[in-house]
Amino acid sequence: MTVAILSVRALKRARTRHPVAVFVIRRLLALVALAFGISLVSFVLTQLVPGNPAVANLGQQASNDPAAVQAFEARYGLDKPLPEQYVIYLGHLLHGDLGVSEQTQRPVLADMVSYAPPTAELALTAMFIAVVVGVGLGLLAALRHNGWLDRIVRIFTLVGVSIPIFWFALLALYICYLRFGILPGVGRLAPTVEPPPTVTGFATIDSLLAGQWSTFVDAVSHLILPAVVLAAPVTSLITRFSRAAVLEVLGNDYVNAARAKGLPTHTVLLRHVLRAALSSIITVAGLALANVLTGTVLVERIFSWPGIGQYAYNSAINLDLPSIMGATLFVAIVYTLTNLVVDVLYTVIDPRVRLT
Repeated sequence: MTVAILSVRALKRARTRHPVAVFVIRRLLALVALAFGISLVSFVLTQLVPGNPAVANLGQQASNDPAAVQAFEARYGLDKPLPEQYVIYLGHLLHGDLGVSEQTQRPVLADMVSYAPPTAELALTAMFIAVVVGVGLGLLAALRHNGWLDRIVRIFTLVGVSIPIFWFALLALYICYLRFGILPGVGRLAPTVEPPPTVTGFATIDSLLAGQWSTFVDAVSHLILPAVVLAAPVTSLITRFSRAAVLEVLGNDYVNAARAKGLPTHTVLLRHVLRAALSSIITVAGLALANVLTGTVLVERIFSWPGIGQYAYNSAINLDLPSIMGATLFVAIVYTLTNLVVDVLYTVIDPRVRLT
């Protein structure tokens, strides 16, 4: 009893002295529990998917051979009862083993490590474009409320949210590549360009570190079109929320008081208006970043971008169960970590917010 009381007191003192550290530790522990829950749900759902992994991987002719099917199922443990399959998978998961991909014949974890940097490079570039353009347009629209600029921005955001991303990707590819040749079409680098030595996995950064300037230019040119396509709906979303958040803050008394004191316009906007509106903007941007990181399937497929999206697509087509479950866990971890970062940023922007 005394030990329990002392433990509770120690936890309260730690929470008082280091609230952010305690909050992060608690969320990371919750992430472990979430990973186990997601693994169970994804395992059950993959078993409910119609189709036979042996047929998808061996082909129709080879699958007609019972010996070949039996050997395939024995190799990947598909001949065991479902509870036993999950227990075996969970045991491997505890040791950091996500299994072996049936399509690449490599460990799923190794595949995820190799495919994650291209997706991260594409997604972070798209988010940079979306945040800069979205916040800027939202601020301008709010300052010109009900003016011609505000109407144009609202039309732009409505179109951006409404257009299907696959249609916009095909349209952008046709105009910028096939019709006018402004930007390269598909791939991460041109076939004639030598890839830089892998350090970060980002082609742009690795080419700069290696001093390969021509490779850097080629990597940036290949990155622009898919990043803009991926950023388009997110830009519209951030613009709409930024406009609404800034309009709400502009009517507050402390903004009018700052103007009455004679502060410069840019000081009022940056230190008083935009900072107060950042809480709402960060919430939307955090969720959008998670969606962009995990929703690049169509863009990566259309632009032949070698990332997690294309890997997940090929895994689904081939009924590669270990890879599907690995991609599912990746999505869950990305969402959880993004929400954790957003919650911590709240305290940086607004000290009144307390982490619980």
